[in-house]
Amino acid sequence: MTSLLRDRERQFDAPPVNASPVDAGCSKPPRTEIRERGQHEVFCGLTSIIWMHRKMQDAFFLIVGSRTCAHLMQSAAGVMIFSEPRFATAIIDERDLAGMADMYEELDGVVERLLSRRPDIKMLVLVGSCPSEVIKLDLPRAAGRLNHMLEETRVVAYSGSGIETTFTQGEDNFLTALLEEQRGQTIETATPRLVIAGCMADIVEDQFTRIFKALGLSDVAFLPSRSSDTIPRIGPNTAFLLAQPYLTETAKMLEKLGATRIAAPFPLGEQGTTDWLRAAVRHFGIDEDKFEAVVQPGRERAQRALDLYRPQLAGKRLFFFPDSQMEPSLARFMANEMGCDVVEVGTPYLNRHFSGPELDQLPVHTHVAEGQDVEKQLDRCRDAQPDLTICGLGLANPLEAEGLMTKWSIEFAFTPIHGYEQAGDLAELFARPVNRRDRLKVEVA
Repeated sequence: MTSLLRDRERQFDAPPVNASPVDAGCSKPPRTEIRERGQHEVFCGLTSIIWMHRKMQDAFFLIVGSRTCAHLMQSAAGVMIFSEPRFATAIIDERDLAGMADMYEELDGVVERLLSRRPDIKMLVLVGSCPSEVIKLDLPRAAGRLNHMLEETRVVAYSGSGIETTFTQGEDNFLTALLEEQRGQTIETATPRLVIAGCMADIVEDQFTRIFKALGLSDVAFLPSRSSDTIPRIGPNTAFLLAQPYLTETAKMLEKLGATRIAAPFPLGEQGTTDWLRAAVRHFGIDEDKFEAVVQPGRERAQRALDLYRPQLAGKRLFFFPDSQMEPSLARFMANEMGCDVVEVGTPYLNRHFSGPELDQLPVHTHVAEGQDVEKQLDRCRDAQPDLTICGLGLANPLEAEGLMTKWSIEFAFTPIHGYEQAGDLAELFARPVNRRDRLKVEVA
């Protein structure tokens, strides 16, 4: 299922422009950038719940939406027969749409039944959808009222509506809502502390925690945390690193609370992880020799893992359709660390403050496309005839039918790919369709 989105602020097609390199002092020639505002083919922000509900063990995500929302989430999560997920949908039906029922009273009843059945819920997250946005249901107001009614459960609200968000922006909105309650509070931290913003698998967090501890940074917190009562408190002595490139509003909120962003590439692959860690080391004034000694074993393991897949991927021509905003980082990894030729990098929104370090490492001939006009981009992809096309599920099957080899971009959001130990897993995701195509080849005698 796809959601067709339009940028309501700029509904026009902009011609290709020659944009300057990110570094004004860079001697590279200008890179071609394409800005498009047309039909999008993306999942909505509700789907980010699939990884977030596994992250916060005492939280429950209650979508206020339609049966379509429920079917979407079930399809995205798969059939769960061994455990009960920490998300559900409060269905908006015909009586609600016709104004025959008080939506707020009905929501109160749903919440009461939910908490009586699941008393372990410590944080209830109300998630807005397209239907609740259309009928102007004020979920922040509902959350505020429920917070006064409930003693043991904290309630927050954010929008995951496909009218306004792509699927990774759901996480951005959720993290912003978590931080919103700290506005207006003065929080002094005794020592400088580091916050890592962005959902990562628990095992990846544990790996980074060990590295930071070995470097002498023991006061490290992650946002989101694994439980609702350990959400980091942000103060003027807080520095933060982004683990995901789509957290624009989260970064703004962190800075409003007094935190300082550490600019860095994202921790994908051996080089990306090293540069990400080095940025933190330099910010906190840690000795470079100590840094090299700590990270060298991880770098060597990552390089050996990447060497296994480089023969399959080196020289392959890649085309990225916009989907998750992770595309510039993935393209940088494939170009610099795997030796691929990246023809075009499409991304739904391009934040140059975050993705600048990634874009500056891409080959100059690589086209960068912000936004999407899906028909025009399909034409460019067909003209380029890449060896591997990274795209959403809605485009993959038609392109496969045309003979183009594809990879589902959503897998990069669901799979642990950050850090040294996952570098080989990241490369293997790109290698899978290549291996599948090789195994399916039929030689004619």
